[in-house]
Amino acid sequence: MVYVMLAEGFEEVEALAPVDMLRRAGVNVMTVGVTGEAVRGSHGIVVAADITAKEMDMANAEMIVLPGGMPGTLNLEKSEYVQAVLEYCWENGIHIAAICAAPSILGHNGYLRGRYATCFPGYENELNCRKVSDKPVITDDGVTTAKSAGYAVNFGCELVNVLLGPEKATAVSDAVYQP
Repeated sequence: MVYVMLAEGFEEVEALAPVDMLRRAGVNVMTVGVTGEAVRGSHGIVVAADITAKEMDMANAEMIVLPGGMPGTLNLEKSEYVQAVLEYCWENGIHIAAICAAPSILGHNGYLRGRYATCFPGYENELNCRKVSDKPVITDDGVTTAKSAGYAVNFGCELVNVLLGPEKATAVSDAVYQP
């Protein structure tokens, strides 16, 4: 199961585009309302989360996804529950993905040390990584990071690649980028 964490102020495109790409690929994905059942994004769009944090089952977690946005990133980072989930993932080798400002959370926790990572411009000093990558989306040793909302579909396709391989990722990408 892939869990996409939603906190008040999340960037809607950064959460929902990856959910869409993953579901197109047949991956089981659940949005998790960290701050409630209905979560308001940074642009005022209210999303009904599939489950609340209390309903998560980490025993079947394959990946955790953190969308960026403000104040969504700050709300994710200050959540004790999200911090516990990240620690569990880190200790158990479960893939962690973050986009836009959210990679800063991983940097603050030391999860990017020795890795290449990317983020929204201006957050580079928060990453505490081996090297900030110029790539809009990058996966390095169990962690995927992406630059911004404009790369949300690419981010989602990379998550498909991580879980199901390049052939499935290409098929999903080709399906959405058809003229």
